[in-house]
Amino acid sequence: MKKDIHPDNYRFVVFKDFSCDYAFLTRSTIPTKETITWEDGNEYPLVKLEISSESHPFYTGKMKFVDSAGRIDKFNKKYGRRK
Repeated sequence: MKKDIHPDNYRFVVFKDFSCDYAFLTRSTIPTKETITWEDGNEYPLVKLEISSESHPFYTGKMKFVDSAGRIDKFNKKYGRRK
């Protein structure tokens, strides 16, 4: 392995999937400005996720329909059949 290629500023960070209200605590170097209080009472940096293994159809085996901000309607207006 090459020396001195990995960052040395790892810290505990909470990743939260807001589509299914699932969160997990792990170490990361990702920059974030938001924080959250974890189950142990400590405050950690927060990274918001739109999808994780708890909500992704490949891992859950279920299709979950989430229309955020009317993307389907917007697409149909722009590219839909014209009458």
